[in-house]
Amino acid sequence: MLRRRLDDGNQVEELIINGVFAMDSGETSSECLLARLALPNDHAQRVLVSGLGLGYTAAAISAKQVDVIDVVEIEECLIGWARQEVTATLATVASAPQIRLHAGDIRFVLEGLSEGPVGPWDAIVLDVDNGPDFLIYGENSGLYTEAGLRSAYAQLAPGGILAIWCQCPAPPLLAALQCIAASACEHVIEVPRGQRRLWYAIYTLSKPKDFFERD
Repeated sequence: MLRRRLDDGNQVEELIINGVFAMDSGETSSECLLARLALPNDHAQRVLVSGLGLGYTAAAISAKQVDVIDVVEIEECLIGWARQEVTATLATVASAPQIRLHAGDIRFVLEGLSEGPVGPWDAIVLDVDNGPDFLIYGENSGLYTEAGLRSAYAQLAPGGILAIWCQCPAPPLLAALQCIAASACEHVIEVPRGQRRLWYAIYTLSKPKDFFERD
């Protein structure tokens, strides 16, 4: 469901998925930071974005020098909205020449079990839930386990970065990432939301440039 409301005279778009608040357009600075953390050098050959949402993360990445951006979204209607230009940001995403929109489940993509895009990618961005403590789809809980994170890590090209958006700090997620590599890092962002102050978190994990996968 897409809802529109007025906030101090400005129109805000609000996305509800599976009965759960997913995001709105009132505050998108963390999506821009997510793009910067995933691509610190502002360029890459291939990037995987999981979760189209209202398109802000994908749009921020498309503003960088990226050859191909694979966007995987489980809700086909969101891809349809993008192609129908229901919002300006979704229209930007749908028209970007480097973006490929794929309807599918990111879990199967990361496990190599889908007919969708195939890795490796220079960056993988997981923006599918509000984090492991506030799932939009209960089935996504496996994404945040060590096994699920290892599947994502395996799909990174050497030197690649995995970046995960959360609505609040998630210590168990950080611990699971630290079990995979010492490069795990937590980035906490203070965000104003009306009269409230919230603390979002982005977790990153980088693969060494000289990484060699043993058989």
